[in-house]
Amino acid sequence: MDVEFSAEKAASRIAAAIGEPARARILYCLLDGHARTSTELALVAEVSPSTASVHLTHLKDRGLVRVLAQGKHRYYSLEGAHTAAALEALMVVAVGPDNRFISATPQRLRAARTCYDHMAGTIAVALHDRFEQRGWVVLAPDAYDITPAGERALAAFGIDIEATRALRRRFAYGCVDWSERKPHIAGALGAALLQVALKRKWLTQDLDSRALRVTRSGQRDLQRHFGVSL
Repeated sequence: MDVEFSAEKAASRIAAAIGEPARARILYCLLDGHARTSTELALVAEVSPSTASVHLTHLKDRGLVRVLAQGKHRYYSLEGAHTAAALEALMVVAVGPDNRFISATPQRLRAARTCYDHMAGTIAVALHDRFEQRGWVVLAPDAYDITPAGERALAAFGIDIEATRALRRRFAYGCVDWSERKPHIAGALGAALLQVALKRKWLTQDLDSRALRVTRSGQRDLQRHFGVSL
């Protein structure tokens, strides 16, 4: 009983940490996987640098962010993929089942964006569905697996499935996309897909947001190889 109560108490503390508006803005800014200084995050949170430092210390104490000291600078990032998944799941709940997207959000963010270290948005959901249609992935509630046909197809694009499996993280799973209300591929496989798309210049990444832009060559190659278009 004590263990259950402790877990609930810990969860309520984390929820309270996320629930403060300035801290929420900081966390969702870091959802793109990039590390930022407290000065940069103060601008995002719309608070003073001293207040941002207090918020960041609180988030660090709750295990939501990590800090890396490099020379005179301290860079903050999300604690890990589990934190990113929790934030994305909260956004699914916040938007609600009957809403597609917050109207003030730019269309480009809905089309393609990062969800920590993998793709999200319309393009990511389309790739997920096409992989399923072609029999490249086996879908399950808790984990996805890749079929021999999928392994051969992805190897042609430079993804080493054995090396991806060997990483100390979940191989692949469905992450419900909060703008599309359908899953995209997360985990090590999702991260590998994003890296291939960036390396082949199918996508370019904004420096100051989670937005991804599909290039002209990306539109052509995604249509040709996967039958996916925006």
